[in-house]
Amino acid sequence: MKVQLFIPCFVDQLYPQTAFNMIKVLEKATCEVVYNTNQTCCGQPAFNAGFWDEARTVCSKFIKDFEGADYIVAPSASCVGFVRNYYSKLFENSSQHNQVKDLSKRIYEFTEFLTDVLKIENFGAVLNTTATYHDSCAALRECKIKEAPRKLLSHVKGLQLTEMNDVETCCGFGGSFAVKFEAISIGMADQKIINASQTKAEVIISTDLSCLMHLDGYIKGKNLPLKTMHIADVLASGWE
Repeated sequence: MKVQLFIPCFVDQLYPQTAFNMIKVLEKATCEVVYNTNQTCCGQPAFNAGFWDEARTVCSKFIKDFEGADYIVAPSASCVGFVRNYYSKLFENSSQHNQVKDLSKRIYEFTEFLTDVLKIENFGAVLNTTATYHDSCAALRECKIKEAPRKLLSHVKGLQLTEMNDVETCCGFGGSFAVKFEAISIGMADQKIINASQTKAEVIISTDLSCLMHLDGYIKGKNLPLKTMHIADVLASGWE
């Protein structure tokens, strides 16, 4: 199966190892993984900030860059949710309308691709730790992802997963929300970390590095004994 990778901007710049681990897992599932080096942003930051014309230019490039790919897989429900749910709004009544419709059927968040398309849940991962899982708003609300990550984590040997209270509540990141409403954003992160800490977990796992980046910043600022891990890094643990 041929898979085109889409690596979001901040993953490319700040967490490239997660992208490499995603490749490792996909190749173990016998996928042929392709990376188009021309790719840039999906256009979400500009769209969310209200710059729809500028976003449309970036999104048109995205459509062109991923033409003809069987499947597009990304380690971010946020970007996938944006392409699936908002490209149609941007390109409504345009000549690209059908391309957008087709694109939205071919793009998948990493965990849903593993469980829904490849139908593989066990990758032989080993990680001896206690963890709790954070549902990102994008995964839960934009992509309707809830069970897929938990199924995958249930097969990780040595991993003890405990659900935290209010697991579906936002962590407070929300892209530009964290900049515009810093105090509220920090308050939400504080509550999320309290809930995670009450489970006695050592690690917080999620599908979205944007949430994890936000929470990790809070954890380091408070010098707390917690770590964050993207699910691709978890699934790539303990095997070569």
